[in-house]
Amino acid sequence: MQISVTQPRVRTLLGRLLSSALQAVDPFEALLQTVTRRGTLLQVGDRRYDLSRYNRIFAVGAGKASARMAAALEYRVRTRITDGLVVVKYGHTTPTTRIHIKEAGHPIPDAAGHGATARILTMLDRLSSDDLLFVLLSGGASSLLPAPPPGVTLADKQRTTSLLLRSGATIHEINAVRKHLSVVKGGRLAAATRAHVISLILSDVLGDDLATIGSGPTAGDKTTYADAVHILKRSDVWRQTPLPVRRYLLDGRRRKHPESPKPGARLFQRVHNQIIGNNQAAVDIVAREAKRCGLHPLILSTSFQGEAREAAKWFGAMARELVSTGRPVPRPTCLIAGGELTVTVRGTGRGGRAQEFALAAAHELAGLPNVWIAGFGTDGTDGPTDSAGAVVNGQTLARAQRLHVDAARFLARNDAYRFFNLVGGHIRTGPTGTNVNDLYLLIAL
Repeated sequence: MQISVTQPRVRTLLGRLLSSALQAVDPFEALLQTVTRRGTLLQVGDRRYDLSRYNRIFAVGAGKASARMAAALEYRVRTRITDGLVVVKYGHTTPTTRIHIKEAGHPIPDAAGHGATARILTMLDRLSSDDLLFVLLSGGASSLLPAPPPGVTLADKQRTTSLLLRSGATIHEINAVRKHLSVVKGGRLAAATRAHVISLILSDVLGDDLATIGSGPTAGDKTTYADAVHILKRSDVWRQTPLPVRRYLLDGRRRKHPESPKPGARLFQRVHNQIIGNNQAAVDIVAREAKRCGLHPLILSTSFQGEAREAAKWFGAMARELVSTGRPVPRPTCLIAGGELTVTVRGTGRGGRAQEFALAAAHELAGLPNVWIAGFGTDGTDGPTDSAGAVVNGQTLARAQRLHVDAARFLARNDAYRFFNLVGGHIRTGPTGTNVNDLYLLIAL
């Protein structure tokens, strides 16, 4: 892990905190803790399965953590797996033996993901009620399993996804649209097979909403075509949305297309959705590690959300309170939040929500001594960049001024990535193999 901070103590401290979080949500270990086996009996959460009852066992899935999940499933089930295919973001692979790994585009879906999803659907069509299907899901699955319905092209879906990602829409809203432009999302993957389904899920969604994680391919969907139309209009991107998408959604609203399977549908009686890990585990271990490091930890939230710049103002206000009054906890302290912020993109720069949060926080911290604020994406890639996030302190703006870098201009054009390349402050891990929302930390020494 590379942390661009000049103070060795802070660099070491941040490294320990963030590394502990990644270890706590390692998908390989999380799956092994959730799925145990004794002979032919497989325990998944509180349910037990006799593997001898099934003719064949297959595994499919998608997400940034799905390759390590596949490796863990192979370790647990071993030679009983007949075949499998999971789709991961480019660079997030792990060696496997029976389950094939395919790399594809994220956050904008691409042809590789489209082809892999077609292969998965072909595989599912071959299964019978005597077979068992494992579905391995983690954050990123929505983009990595593109399967647009008839009349909508991959290019149409790419354009719609891009518009939504830049609009400031929440992940729940984005995925509600995705579920109605897909033949696998919103419970449709489970509907595409007759097999019994065990869906193992590493959650990157606040509240662990099964219908939102990866756009819920094995969960009932409460949203409708009408909701998708409303979200595109409310996000002010309806007019820019490709015409085939608008036509398809409007036809769906008129009941010309089947709705996504709803909660309680009979097909879900043969589906077991099991959460194997989430952001809560990462936040809890950071708090424990901070205490071991001699800090007073305080967990602020595990459902931190909102616009990145507004969230930064809140963190900045707490930093000033700490410096002036010693509240809400005595120094040295570490305040911790887990969640997922949004960015409404109005400029042409590069960055992600964690980096934008940090750059906005730099303005709030200006001049404050011995306080650092960091935003960190647990998947190792914040937005379409090679950075996991960034860290700032009270001297970040002064350092930028000495380098003739105008921080306000970089923030205005959503260009946090280039700002930190020039000024320093990036956190780089490379692909971590996991994904459970972001971490936001305030350290006051």
